[in-house]
Amino acid sequence: MNVAHDVALFFGGMFLFNAIPHLCAGVMGRPFQSPFATPRGEGLSSSTVNVLWGFFNLFMAWALLARVGHLDLQDGTRMLATGAGGMLISLFAARHFGRFHGGNTPT
Repeated sequence: MNVAHDVALFFGGMFLFNAIPHLCAGVMGRPFQSPFATPRGEGLSSSTVNVLWGFFNLFMAWALLARVGHLDLQDGTRMLATGAGGMLISLFAARHFGRFHGGNTPT
């Protein structure tokens, strides 16, 4: 495996895990932060925008994981790269959005 595949898997994991909060909020009909809100990443976007943004993230995850990175669930190295990207975006989201939704505040 080459470095380009590792990078694609890392970012694919980020897109995959970033889709989760946007799709969940959108499907529940709740507004949530998105890059399209004002102020960017802090204001609320409609549930429809979040569903669309979530599906865009899913498409990007598929493109990076399946088409570019050739994800193999049996390959530990590839799963590690994917999981690292997912964990990084998840920790960022928990810290960033926790300020707005009663989660842990940054220390």
